[in-house]
Amino acid sequence: MAQDSLEIIRDEASPPDPSDRATRRRRFNGTPYLLIAPAALIILAVLAIPLFQLFSLSFQQYKLPELLRGSGDFIGIDNYKSILTDSFFWRVVLRTLVFTAVCVVATVGLGLAIAQLMRYLHPVLRVILNTVLVLVWAIPALVSIAIFQWMVDFEFGVVNYLLTKLGFDYAHHNWFEDPKQGFLVIIALVVWGALPFVIITLYAGLTQVPKELEEAAQVDGANAWQVFRNITIPVLRPILVIVTSLSVIWDFSVFQQIWVMLGSRPSPEYYTISIYAFVTSFSQNDYGQGAAIAVIMVLLLLSVTWIYIRQMLKMGEVS
Repeated sequence: MAQDSLEIIRDEASPPDPSDRATRRRRFNGTPYLLIAPAALIILAVLAIPLFQLFSLSFQQYKLPELLRGSGDFIGIDNYKSILTDSFFWRVVLRTLVFTAVCVVATVGLGLAIAQLMRYLHPVLRVILNTVLVLVWAIPALVSIAIFQWMVDFEFGVVNYLLTKLGFDYAHHNWFEDPKQGFLVIIALVVWGALPFVIITLYAGLTQVPKELEEAAQVDGANAWQVFRNITIPVLRPILVIVTSLSVIWDFSVFQQIWVMLGSRPSPEYYTISIYAFVTSFSQNDYGQGAAIAVIMVLLLLSVTWIYIRQMLKMGEVS
């Protein structure tokens, strides 16, 4: 009897057989796929038809005469050839990538810094800050644009007034005359609108960082940066991947902030790929070429989404 008990204890204490773990991994469980199927089918039904029409239109010559006639002429990949051999298109793509990178770095960097600071705030102040962030997040985009338009207004802007009071010559300064300054205002608007989501999400992730690990590292002599880099960031990495990927997708397709801020008449120096597709389609009445630009934009966004999915799968395998 004693020998049998020792064998049972030995079996329970021994590490599991790797082959058993591999068998369990290979075992297929269809329940999650069954649960997600209705939502996936609805999303597919909503997106599949517009995407198919967009893709089909990109292979047609579809200008105003074809629009009045109700059908386009198939021209193969001529729209794509015209776009991909146009130097202006590649300048627009480069401008869009730079704009997206600056917005994402500013949003995630500031969001992470503010979320980290929130950990050390008094609980009452933290509740007040969270409330303010939610209110900012709830403001419609058009209202935010109107506020920023007033702040940088040529004659009555508060930014020009404050800078002039500080001794700078900004009286009647037009911020959008220089595209660099204009994009600075637009980036501030985009970052300001995206920060609440990023801050709240990252703060929720920071609450899951084990304090005992941070305290143990500090006792061992690690400074604040070492604790943040070696303990906080690894725990926060899955959320950072999600927030960064979503920010890239949102900022890459920014449209209304640029379009409305510039009075629906942006100059070519302000074109991003979404603005360029819209202007080509509805201002130049070249719907086929506009559709081709939109298809290229979708492919670029899909590449970012694929990177995000791969990172999530890798983190799932590690965990």
